[in-house]
Formats: sequence, structure tokens, C-alpha cells
Amino acid sequence: MDALTITPIGAASTATAEKDLAPAPTPVENRLSMPAQNLFKFDGRQRRKLLAPSLWRTPWLARLVTFGGGLGLTVYGGWQMYKVIDVGGVTTLKWALLALFILNFSWIALSFASSCVGFVALLSKRRSPGLPETLREKTAVVMPIYNETPSRVFAALQAIYEDLQATGLGERFDWFFLSDTTNPDIWIAEERAFIAIRRRLGPNARIYYRRREKNVGRKAGNIEDFVSRWGGSYAHMVVLDADSLMTGPTIVKLAAAMEADPDSGIIQTLPLIINRNTLFARVQQFAARIYGPVIAMGLSCWMGRDGNYWGHNAIIRTEAFARHCGLPDLRGRPPWGGHILSHDFVEAALIRRAGYAVYMMPTLGGSYEESPPSLIDLSIRDRRWCQGNLQHSRVLFGRGQSWASRQHFLTGIFGYLTSPLWLLQLLVGIVIVFQASYFKPEYFTSEFALFPTFPRFDAERSLELFALTMGILLAPKFFGLLVAAYEPETRKGSGGVIMLLISTLFEVILSALLAPIMMLIQTGHVVHIVFGFDTGWDPQRRDDGSVPLIDIVRRHRSHMAMGALSLVAGLLISPSLVAWMSPTIAGLILAIPISWLTSQRWLGLVFRRAGVLVTPEETTTPPIAKRGKALSKSLARAEEDEINGIEAIHADPELRALHEAWLPARKPRQRGVITADRAVAEAKIADAETIEDAVAWLNRGERLVALSDRALIGMLARLPRKVEKHPQAAE
Repeated sequence: MDALTITPIGAASTATAEKDLAPAPTPVENRLSMPAQNLFKFDGRQRRKLLAPSLWRTPWLARLVTFGGGLGLTVYGGWQMYKVIDVGGVTTLKWALLALFILNFSWIALSFASSCVGFVALLSKRRSPGLPETLREKTAVVMPIYNETPSRVFAALQAIYEDLQATGLGERFDWFFLSDTTNPDIWIAEERAFIAIRRRLGPNARIYYRRREKNVGRKAGNIEDFVSRWGGSYAHMVVLDADSLMTGPTIVKLAAAMEADPDSGIIQTLPLIINRNTLFARVQQFAARIYGPVIAMGLSCWMGRDGNYWGHNAIIRTEAFARHCGLPDLRGRPPWGGHILSHDFVEAALIRRAGYAVYMMPTLGGSYEESPPSLIDLSIRDRRWCQGNLQHSRVLFGRGQSWASRQHFLTGIFGYLTSPLWLLQLLVGIVIVFQASYFKPEYFTSEFALFPTFPRFDAERSLELFALTMGILLAPKFFGLLVAAYEPETRKGSGGVIMLLISTLFEVILSALLAPIMMLIQTGHVVHIVFGFDTGWDPQRRDDGSVPLIDIVRRHRSHMAMGALSLVAGLLISPSLVAWMSPTIAGLILAIPISWLTSQRWLGLVFRRAGVLVTPEETTTPPIAKRGKALSKSLARAEEDEINGIEAIHADPELRALHEAWLPARKPRQRGVITADRAVAEAKIADAETIEDAVAWLNRGERLVALSDRALIGMLARLPRKVEKHPQAAE
């Protein structure tokens, strides 16, 4: 399959279509009940008995180092901060500064301790398991899609399918596109792509397509619908994202690992970022590749079998998932109530509560994803994640959860609360300096004292504490650099030790400039959610196209103004304050040019050609990534992603027949019950003299209604095409 031939659907006869295509786009249903769980009621006696207790080894040493080390560092850092502010006594503002410092410092101290564990473990990591000769159970590989570019997602799944077939174990796997698409043109393009992929791979390829008319519950509801309808046929399911790639051997090893461990509920891989070209995405790609393994290994070591789930590139025991992971709606309205957005953390907690293991295989390899191409795209996705993680505050005290599951929830919550906490710490520090410079100090507190309280700091100890904080913050990056330099494949693939050092230095500098921008962005997200603004669920932009400058200016002008205001205020208060805040001020003042430059594909390619931020997966591209890219380009050349759905259905009788056959059965419409969209769509189609009229008049919502209704499709099919008059005929 080195080449890809695109055959128009209409070019094949109906008889050929019936031969090539199964009667339905989905297999026969085999239902599993998936009841919604009660998060706050659980009888521990219902927890299942372990089938392989010898596999349950609690990683006490890793947990002692991670949490004991993190606590010890926090206590030490807090004490040093107290000594910094205790010169002349501690005022109310200084107490506030100390409290904020301890909260923020504890976060990075825990991360540092965990990365220490990961660093040691990586240096002595075990080899990846080999391929099994056989598999007993069947596994479904499912890809939820929502208004994605069909050429990309169908190419990706075909590349995964071909790679798995090469292992010789392809008969144990079925493949599902689970569409929640609401764009009518993309919906029809998905159906065309589905017909084409079945033709390319032949009648024996068990590839299926299902589209829901209403995306109830979003991605979690999409997966729930699959499990409820077809889950009984599959012992396991591998869940992908729309930007996922997984090699065939990796999927086979996951299935073998689950068969070998009857207590496993979810096994998570570590997805590496690939295929990124903008400078912003390349920085993320480099950081994930060089530092990510250390962080992931640390998590894996202390989590043990009390792990977490990231929503994709993982294998799940289907029956256990159906029985224990049905998600309830939270009481109240979004953003705090309604559907649980970050469903994956909750699903991991629920399946673990039932007695199944959740763990990670961070060194398995062969697991890939993509990342947002720009700071603006990241902020859009980040807001949805922020809402989902803050929702976990309502799930945190659910009954029966392991303490590790609660820690995962806290990690997600504080991952977003740290931004407003850092901002508050910064503002309190500025106020203290401002008070000392312009206002009468609080020399005498409310408590009796013989000597006044002066708002001063221990400057020398303050510098030492700053150095300690920066060291702890940068240590995981340093550990990742050491591991990368130690591993021959990673070292050579990144350009050698010198280029690794240069790339790491550049990543640290750019990340330092981006940090204050992200601090304000995430603080804004938290404030919006606290005040009740729902995020919604827009599809993620996955291409490398640059963001228009005007959008960047609109998004970052407030950040730039904040930086300029901070600079002026700092100069008025104290020049030393400006020096202390210089990284933050510089990042904010340069927010617009930084965001614009890092979103540029051409600049990212310049850095790639210079060998900066290069990863081993770029130096030696994984074959599956090459195949996926080649397929995507070939499919995109057919230019079927953007064709108007009404036009496509009208022009291709075979596509129209299949589309109508795949529509769900409907009850006859009740007399007198007419929706506005359908009535308007029917009126416009009835008024149209040509198909071009209908295409021009029907808006997106009306096109969706028309394509979902067999009667309206019949009306569209009967419309003639506009006859073009040639100039000679007109004369």
C-alpha cells in the first residue's frame, strides 16, 4: 500500500458497492448496561476480590520519597521564607505572602521529588515487553471524532490499521469511527471517506462508522454510546483521540498486558508529541520528548496500580468500564454542574474504586499525539480543561475513592489554581514594597511590643531562597536533559549533546517568557469559571496554519498593557523591583510579538533546519507517522473535505442511497408537530428551482436537517442542475 488511488464513489456501480460494503456501517449490536454511578454512595463490600493479588505491590519507597521529600522541602522552604520576612517582625501582608509562597512552593517541591524518583527509575528502566504470539480476546479500537478534517482522521486510522495487520494479529481487532460531528458538510465527507477506506482495505477489514445525531455527554457520552451498544462483543477497547497515532505492536502489547493481568482496568501509555512545525508547538514537542519521560516515570513509580487516565492512547477493560464508569451529571448548571468535562480522571477513580488497577506503561513507546500549534489555540483548549479540572472539586470527596485518586484530582485543580496564586503572591509582594516606599509603615502591630515592626526583608536570605526555588523548578528539565544525553538513541536523534544543551537553554528562556502570559490567561479562565461562564466544546485546530495577527493583537493587548503598567509602576516604586520582576514584565510587554512569532510555521522550520529543538522522532520519523502523513496528503488532494454536503448527495446517487440507508429509523412525524428548522428547510427546497438555489439558500442548521430527513433528501434529489448557457448559444 505504498500508493493511494482515489476512486470517485459514483464511478463504481451499485452492485460493486453492495459487494464492497457491508449492509450497515456498524456491526450487530451486543449491548452492555452502563448505569450512572453514585459518586457519594459506595459500599466497600461490593468491591471485587482480586484475581491476581501477587501483582499488587504498593510502591512504598517511591511514595515516601515523593511525598515525604515534597513535604520536607516545603517545610524547609516555608521556614526560610519566614526568616526572610521576619526582619523586624511579621505584618499581616507578610503573613499573606508567606501563606501564598507555601502553597506555590509545595506544588513545585512535590513535582521535584516525583521527578527525582522518575530520574533514578529511567536510568535503570526495564525493556519493553515483546510481541505475543497469540491473543485470546477481541479488542475494539475506537476513535471519537467531532467536526475533524476527515482526510486526517481516516488516514491516521488506516495507518494504525495497516501497522497492526503487519503483526499478524489483526483478526483480534475491530475498528470504529465514533462521530459526534454536527457540521453537515463534514458529516457527508466522513461518509465518503468511510466508503473509500472500506474500498481500499477490502471487505475483510472490520472498520465501522457510527454518527450520533446529538452529542449528549460530549466525548464521554460518545464512548458510553459505543460501550452500551457494542461493548458486549469486546473484552477491551483502545481509546484514541482524533490526533492519535499508535503503532500496531504497541496496541498488541497493551492487549497482551491486559490479558496477563485480570485485575487491570485501564493501562495508560505515554503519548509523545510529533508532527509539529510552528515554533510554539516545537517547544512543546521538545519539552514533552526530553522532560516528559522523567515526569511520567516518576508518576508511574509512585502511583503504582492507583494510577490515572488521560482520556486517550490507553486500553480499557470494557465490561468493568460499563459496570462502574457511567458518569452522572453534576447538580446545577455549567460551568460547575452538568456534564463532567474532564471525564477521564473520574472514570479512573471509579474503576479503581471498584477494585480494578489503573497504571501506566511509560516506556512502552509507539504512542503519539499532536499539540496545539499556537499560544491562542492552547489557551482555547486550556479553558475547557480548566473548567473540567475545577469541576473535580465537587468530585474530590466522593465515597470509596483511593487517596491516590483524590491526589490526581488535587493535581488537576491546583494545576490551574497555581496561576492566580502566583499572581496574588506577586501582587502582595508589590504592595509590600509600595507600602514601604510611599506610605507610613505599620510600625506598631495590634499586639504589645517594645520595639516597632519595620516592613523589611532579609535580602541575602531572599536571594538564596530564590535560587533554591529556581533550582527546584528547573531540576526536572535538567534530569530530562541528563537522561537524553545518557541514552544513545535520544542523544543522536536530538543532534548530540551540544545541540541538546542549546535546545534546552532556548526552551527554558522561551518558557520563562511565555509563563507570565499563561499565568494571566489561566487566571482569566479561573475567574470566568468562578463567575459562572461556561466554556462550551469547540473542535481543536490541528493544522499548522498561522494565526492572523489581528486575532493575536485582540487576545494579548490586555497582557501587553498589564506589562507596560507593571513597568511604570515598578519604576515609580523601586528600580530593584523592576529588576526582580524583569522576566514577568518582559514576557507581558512582548506578549503580542512572542505569540505571533511562535505561531509561525516558517520560523519553526528555520529552527528545525538549524537543528534546534529537534527530537529523535524528527530525525528518524516513525514509519507509522510517515504513512499517516502520506495518506493524509493523498486523501486531501481529492478535495472532498470541504465539498458542500447537499451538492455531494445530489451529484452522487450511490452516496445518496447509502446515506439514506444509514440514517436511523424514525417514528412517523406527529401531525401538527413541526420544528422551525425543518419547516424552513422544506419551504426553501420547495421554492428552489435548481439545486444551486437550495445550496445557496439553506444555512448550516437547515442543511443538517435536510440531510437527516429522507423526505427532504428526496426533494433535493429531484431538483435539476442549473443549465449554463454558452455564449454562442446566446447569440
